[in-house]
This record gives sequence, C-alpha cells and structure tokens, in this order.
Amino acid sequence: MRRTVFNEDHEAFRETLRAFIEAEVVPVYDEWFAAGQAPRDFYYKLGELGIFGINVPEEFGGAGLDSHKFEAVLYEETARAGVQFGGSGVHVLLALPYIKMLATDEQKKRYLPKFVTGEEMWAIAMTEPGTGSDLAGMKSTAKLSEDGTHYVLNGAKTFITGGVHADRVIVCARTAAPTAEDRRHGISLFAVDTKSEGYSVGRKLDKLGLKTSDTAELAFVDVKVPVEDLLGEENKGFYYLGHNLASERWGIAFGAYAQAKAAVRFAKQYVQERTVFGKPVAHFQNTKFELASCQAEVDAAEAVADRATEALDAGELTPAEAASAKLFCTEVAHRVIDRCLQLHGGYGYMNEYPIARLYADNRVNRIYGGTSEIMKTIIAKDMGL
Repeated sequence: MRRTVFNEDHEAFRETLRAFIEAEVVPVYDEWFAAGQAPRDFYYKLGELGIFGINVPEEFGGAGLDSHKFEAVLYEETARAGVQFGGSGVHVLLALPYIKMLATDEQKKRYLPKFVTGEEMWAIAMTEPGTGSDLAGMKSTAKLSEDGTHYVLNGAKTFITGGVHADRVIVCARTAAPTAEDRRHGISLFAVDTKSEGYSVGRKLDKLGLKTSDTAELAFVDVKVPVEDLLGEENKGFYYLGHNLASERWGIAFGAYAQAKAAVRFAKQYVQERTVFGKPVAHFQNTKFELASCQAEVDAAEAVADRATEALDAGELTPAEAASAKLFCTEVAHRVIDRCLQLHGGYGYMNEYPIARLYADNRVNRIYGGTSEIMKTIIAKDMGL
C-alpha cells in the first residue's frame, strides 16, 4: 500500500537528513557509543541543519511549521542508519511544546532564538528518586522569596535525558502542599538555568541502551530561580504535564515502529550475505517465514503510526488513541527486533552490529512515557471498563 503521510517537502528533508547522517554521524558513532554521549558541538550542527527550528515560529528564527511529520522522518532515518542524535529528542519533542504553550512573549524572545541554534539545549526534569511514575508524590520544592523576586529551589531528580549537556531544564517542583481533595495540586514548572549556583549534575547514568543519549541525576540546593522563569501559572504544573502526554507517546510509538522497520532491513541484509552449510541464510524456509512475519507486523505498525501522526497534526489525537498507538507499536517492535536478532545468530549479540544496539535501545520504549501496563489501563478506561 502506498503511504500518503509524507509529501515532497518531507521527502526532500529525508534526502538531506540521510546525507547528513552518512557524513556527520555514521563515521564517528562508535566513538559516541564508547563515550556514552554525543559531543556538545554536535547540537550546533543540528541547529545549523534546521532540526531544532522546524516547529518554532519564524519571528524567533524557526521555520514556523506546525507538524510532527518532519520529526517522523527523523525517527525513520536515524533508525535506518542505526544511530541516535544524543539527547536532542527531548529538546524538541518534550521541551518545545511547553515553551510554545506556556511561555510569555518576553520568555519566548529570551528562550527560542537560542533554542533554535542549539546554543541553549533544553531538558525536562520530572522523575525523582523513589517516586517513579508517581509525579504527584514529588518532594522537590520551590519557595517564593520574601521580596517576591525569585524562588528558592531544593530537591533532586533522576533519569533526566539530556541532563548532562542541558543549558536549561524545565524543573517540576512543589510551590504549595497537596490538598486532601487533590494531591496533584501545588506543582509548578520552572525554566532553570543550569549555570545557577546550587545547581549540580550528579552521575551520568549507565543505561542498558540509548548509550549516546546522556542521562543524569540532578540536584538543587537553594537554587535561585527568577520569577521571570516560571512557566505558566503557579500550582498548575501537573495539568500542563498531562496536556503534552499524547505527543510524547506518539513520539515513542513512531520511534518504535521505525526501529522495527530498521531491524527487518538489518536482518534481511545480514541473511543475504551470511552463508551457512554452503548457502546464504536467506535461502532457508525458516528465514523467509520469519522475515515475512516480521514484515507483516511492521506494515501494521506503520499504518497505526501514520494514522496517529495525521491525528496529532490535526489536533485530534486523544489520550486513549495515543496510548493505543504506543502500546501496539512498542510491543510490535519488541517482537520484531527480538526475532531479527535471532536471525543474526551469535553476531546479533555483538555491539558492533546495529541489531544488538537496537535490541537494547528498544527495551525502554515499553517503560518510559508510561508503561505498557499503564497504556492498557488508559485504553480500558476509555472503553468504559
């Protein structure tokens, strides 16, 4: 079936992006993998390429588009090459929607031009040690000073993707105690300058996968945050967080589908080149059947991912639909990548092969952005169950 989700502009972007990846990323990716992060200056290159400004208004240096389809192309092309762009995905997919939705005109003038060029990389800090997905249970606090000029931020965060290189971090903290009726009340969002006194980056966490994406622990000790860096209204942060969950889960769903598609590509290439018992592995019936089954699953995931993309761009992607897309695409990717690794035999377990890295990278898709179990709960509730 012919895909209709992309037009000529998207395909031209794909060609540019593919050439960029081949020239700027593939030759040095093993170095990034060994170092556990992409170098900071790489983000300036992404800024020059225009990656960060696609959905930023023209008045702030962006392209002024309002579509996630260019991000979708990026997911497909990075997966196809078996690479990642470090922690930059959080910069665009997670941080930007909050800036666009909550920032005042004055804040946008300060934040967005540097956002577009990569001069200021952004991350978002929600999760805390011991709370996990229970955001309402966060302990970090931000207390307004007596003179009303700044907040004093104290607390700790963990699992913060992009946290090592971040220049600004959207930090979620309590500005008021929860109420008996609503324990989610009292959370606010702040655009914290990482150069602030008392702000520190702890361990760069050693993850199972996503090795080139820096993930860190953060700590705040009496960090002064100017009132001008409060995002949105006080005490409404939890509701702001929920507003962007659909787009976040779409990104995970589409990324998982792209990984599954790439896995089939890697496996097909390998079995055509690898010879056992005097013939290519691709000649065996089991190989053909396994890859055919994987391709059928990828076709289905592509249809789900494309439909979700169209709905998101139209502003019609519901929380339940986003949960369904995430659940389906991530579970498909889990099965497909596992089977494609099996076709590689022992070499599939070696990190020099992209399928091995893909296997490790993919595992978190069923955890972050809401676990598969949470997705099932959301879908069941939407069904009236």
